[in-house]
Amino acid sequence: MHTSRMIMMGLAAASLALTGCTNSMQQENALLMEENQVLREELNSRNAALEAANLDLRDRTLQVSQLRRDLENSQTVTMPRETPFDQIPGVTGSYGAGVVTAVVESDILFDSGKVSLKSTAKRALDGVANIIKSSYPGQVIQITGYTDIDPIKKSGHASNYHLGFKRAYAVRDYLISRGVESKLLSLATYGPDKPMENKAKSRRVEIAILLQS
Repeated sequence: MHTSRMIMMGLAAASLALTGCTNSMQQENALLMEENQVLREELNSRNAALEAANLDLRDRTLQVSQLRRDLENSQTVTMPRETPFDQIPGVTGSYGAGVVTAVVESDILFDSGKVSLKSTAKRALDGVANIIKSSYPGQVIQITGYTDIDPIKKSGHASNYHLGFKRAYAVRDYLISRGVESKLLSLATYGPDKPMENKAKSRRVEIAILLQS
């Protein structure tokens, strides 16, 4: 009888221990499930934020592309092909980035190796000066002299760079005499450094007007 009671007590104790263990496992599983649910919600939130960021990036990329196309179309539409200088015999005009340039052929301006303006030069430069004063008043201007690549032999100039500068200076003085403000003018020379397709075109003076808004 005593033995049976001991066995019953042992079984009861084992049952209580097993029940406690089961309850503990259930609680642990519940905590794990709760933690898993929190992690899933956080992951879903992060995925939603990432998708929104990707959509915003796509929209901004499309906007930038459209702005670039609009800018290119605007420049194509507003940039005229001809400049006011193209109407002057011996002068060629061109537009660049923020600049309009009048290129005057040196054979119209000077005799070979000389820096004194010819009569044909004065007619051409009269037209250039009139356009500067009427169409580009107050704009900064750079006058640059160029030569062909043949070395100086008989003209007495120290180099083609000196020749290019003196010719640019002669053009500057004449423009000033025709009413262009001296404070707007600066000088440069490239001598033979930027030749064109032939010697005649290489010998030139460029009058570049900086287009300021």
